[in-house]
Amino acid sequence: MKTPEKLYEFHVANLHAIEIALDKVALTLREAIAKNDFKMIASFMRLFALLLASWAECRLNKLLFEPKGFTESERSGITAKGIQIERWLAAIDTAFRKHYNIPNAVLSFATLPHSAWSRYESVVQLVNIDLRPIIELRNKLAHGQWAFPLNDDGNDVAQAQMDALRVENLLSLQFKKSLISSLSGIVNDLVVSRPAFERDFDQHYQLIVQTKRNLVKRSYTTYANKKQEIFKRGQERKNAA
Repeated sequence: MKTPEKLYEFHVANLHAIEIALDKVALTLREAIAKNDFKMIASFMRLFALLLASWAECRLNKLLFEPKGFTESERSGITAKGIQIERWLAAIDTAFRKHYNIPNAVLSFATLPHSAWSRYESVVQLVNIDLRPIIELRNKLAHGQWAFPLNDDGNDVAQAQMDALRVENLLSLQFKKSLISSLSGIVNDLVVSRPAFERDFDQHYQLIVQTKRNLVKRSYTTYANKKQEIFKRGQERKNAA
């Protein structure tokens, strides 16, 4: 059985390997967008989403084994949760309990300081609203449900995941990767360093706010049109040479 320190090294290496794959798929996807190749865009967007969800799981595993972070007992309690979204929420819950020394009571506005409760609610909301569709999409894509993700009974479309497939694109997925990184930084500070959490939370959260603003305001259509125009001009110059 490997030590927690060695397992941490494994998770770091896994995360790095997936990041390389994400970069390569993003490059191919940008080329497909430039060429306006609908089939390639659809296929590689799903591949990017699958890799991103895998990256998120690996990022959580790295977080759980950060030196001087979660204890073995705390890790076991988190990994005992059945699905990834529940593990993320359990990690957040455990981190706040650890940081504020609340071992048993329900976390609420009555048991946490006002600022801490506001931060807790904001982080949980980030997971439930912004990241849940991507994290939960992994199982559907991994089981080959690339056109129509199905519910657990396999007798109907899984609507939330279907909606995610329809609305996600390269820009939105990259923004959500940034959200997961910021979330991981917050949880890491909670369990590793009280001064770092208090010092850096606003910086982490400001980046989250800016990223969420970009999710709303950055137009994928404008982005795609610009890529296609650049590609078209390049083709025209090549043909004229």
